[in-house]
Amino acid sequence: MRDNEGKLNKTWAVFLIAFLCCALWSSAIPSVKIGYRLFDIDTTKTSSVILFAGMRFFFSGIFIILFQSIQAKKWVRPQKSSAKYIMVLGLFQTILQYVFFYTGVANTAGVKASILVAMNTFFAILVSALIFRYETLSLKKIIGCIIGFAGVVLINTAGSSFEMSFHVLGDGAMIMSAAANAFAASFTKKYSKYENPVTLSGYQFLFGGAVLILAGLLTGGEIRQVSPGAILILIYLILISSVAYTLWMILLAHNPVSKVAIYGFMNPIMGVILSSVILSDEKKITTGILVVSLILVSAGILIVNGQFRRNKNNTGQKDLATEKK
Repeated sequence: MRDNEGKLNKTWAVFLIAFLCCALWSSAIPSVKIGYRLFDIDTTKTSSVILFAGMRFFFSGIFIILFQSIQAKKWVRPQKSSAKYIMVLGLFQTILQYVFFYTGVANTAGVKASILVAMNTFFAILVSALIFRYETLSLKKIIGCIIGFAGVVLINTAGSSFEMSFHVLGDGAMIMSAAANAFAASFTKKYSKYENPVTLSGYQFLFGGAVLILAGLLTGGEIRQVSPGAILILIYLILISSVAYTLWMILLAHNPVSKVAIYGFMNPIMGVILSSVILSDEKKITTGILVVSLILVSAGILIVNGQFRRNKNNTGQKDLATEKK
């Protein structure tokens, strides 16, 4: 176990696992849109969208728990003291994040939504450093975030009109979604000291998904059509959530939040690429814009993680020492 923990601290391991998570999450963007069509979900009806999200996360929780139980050769249950951890994570990671997310998407332009989603990375690092005190907020981390964010803005605004306005139900909801995700990241790091992060992932999805399903049904949400293709896309979405979120939680449990969160800038980039390939109605991005955006995002990641390599005997130990207090 200690050997695995040592590997999870390595920069190359963090990169590979984070890249896999971002690739899976990015494929979820076009997959969700396909799922809306196959299930005949009225996307203008937020209650139906929340119901669909609840189904995805509830069954993701079941999948994670079953898989972990098969590995352990017994039914995996969290400790009684972990109930509050599961409820807090379910509230921030699943319920608040996605209620705000879907509300925001329905009330703001796609370009602004994609850019505001990238605020997750900023907020995660700020919350970790300023509120939970897990690490220090250095100038290099700030510069790395700004450069990475510039890459996200570039690829999402290229060839699009960008309206400089603010709508509470649209832009405000997207910002609240990013904030909920940021708190979830720090809570994950905190609670993983007391409970297995895989167990936390499974049960928080189960709790959060159940709440979303109930909320969707009580507010008139409906699934108007079910087909073999719709079931297959739902299974794929379940696997995306199960694998990506669980791996991300494991990374957060073994690394400073900023070292992991900075990779979040890859999500919008890869999302645009996959959407333009899979969905014919999505805008096409020129090779030049894509290359420059990738360079900016990569530079931001290297700047933030470069600090850990050069000061691993100083900064890294300080982060861990601070966390144990």
